[in-house]
Amino acid sequence: MKYGHIIGVMVLLGVVSSPAKAQVSLPVQVPGVPPVNLPGDLDQTVSGVTERLDPKRLSDVRPLRIREMLRTHRDVLEADPKGAPMLRSEVLAFSPSAAALDQARAAGFTVLRERALEGLDATLVVLRAPEGMSTRRALKRLRSLDPAGTYDFNHVYTESGAIEAGGPAPEAAAVNAPPRLKLAARIGLIDGGVDQRHPVFSGATINSYGCTGKPVVSSHGTAVASLIVGRSEKFHGAAPGAELFAADVYCGQPTGGAVDAVADAFAWLSRERVPIINVSLVGPPNVTLENVIRIVGARGHIVVAAVGNDGPAARALYPAAYPGVVGVTAVDSRRRALVEAGRGSQVDFAAPGADIAAAGSGQTYAAVRGTSFAAPIVAGLLVAELHQPDAAAAERALSTLSRQALDLGSRGRDSTYGDGLVGDALRIELAAASLVDNK
Repeated sequence: MKYGHIIGVMVLLGVVSSPAKAQVSLPVQVPGVPPVNLPGDLDQTVSGVTERLDPKRLSDVRPLRIREMLRTHRDVLEADPKGAPMLRSEVLAFSPSAAALDQARAAGFTVLRERALEGLDATLVVLRAPEGMSTRRALKRLRSLDPAGTYDFNHVYTESGAIEAGGPAPEAAAVNAPPRLKLAARIGLIDGGVDQRHPVFSGATINSYGCTGKPVVSSHGTAVASLIVGRSEKFHGAAPGAELFAADVYCGQPTGGAVDAVADAFAWLSRERVPIINVSLVGPPNVTLENVIRIVGARGHIVVAAVGNDGPAARALYPAAYPGVVGVTAVDSRRRALVEAGRGSQVDFAAPGADIAAAGSGQTYAAVRGTSFAAPIVAGLLVAELHQPDAAAAERALSTLSRQALDLGSRGRDSTYGDGLVGDALRIELAAASLVDNK
């Protein structure tokens, strides 16, 4: 269970008096939200809570999570000018010249890390600001020293979905389980570490990357991976049998999800010639990430990303909003867009993202909700159409998927569902779990 996300939602409802203690026995009344009694008429789930939120206030949920994250890890994280999380005192330089680095050193900057993005023919240098210089001022200083260079903050990208308490396996397998793909089919995942011990991955081929060769298992990464390549007697993902290349960009660290780690993961997947790359992470625009994705797209890879759960009135989130990225929103079992799902021109497809099961902790399954869990379904569907990076073939694969999409909402492409719903037959439901901690 993603405790921070749930607390953020409950704070908006007036359910939580402090991050340490949840008050679940009092009736709640919030403007724009129907009255609810906890427990009682509310199904005490993330889904149930979210459905009762005023859509105009949903954009406040992620900032609440971010503020808590910044407060807890203020020694290594801080907010950029717009409130997005970033690594304190760090600035990224994308393929800087030797002369630019010499200028930076002369100005008091030090090189913390240097990544050779071999699959992208680029380099990424992480510079530390001089003692006493703020991160904001450091970025301005580097841009003034090298106006032609590419510099930005080392932003941190967060997950885009919630995982509820684990439960038993679904009662029955889906009728329309896809056939196992040939091992030649490859798909990439940039997320947290995958728990390969889960039965759903028995027989799956999973290549891990990151964290100095020791990925740290995460519930989010495991759930997303299961929706791609998972398969058991009672469960399946969208592309069972495909070879999964999973990059852990979190490693269980508060600084996890930083741009330099995400860029390194993209470079690895490019080197391995993985054609489809799923990213269920969201964050602010960042010129380093934009350059990386532009290069990846030009080389014929398809990047699939969740559009985020900040609500219909929120600013677009990245990388889903970058040109060429396939942005995915989520729908529930009634084919309605989730009230918290992002809207806008960045939405290309809709897929199941609520009232569905995914691999949970241990050997359990969990109910999941969010655009994080719709994106891997779209990515998995594209695997059958693209076996190697190829720009022309990628366009054909996307056109094929568009033709298969079920038009929802306004006729034709729209800002809520994009080209329409795909993968609805892959939905496997699980009874929603309680918000109350298991005793």
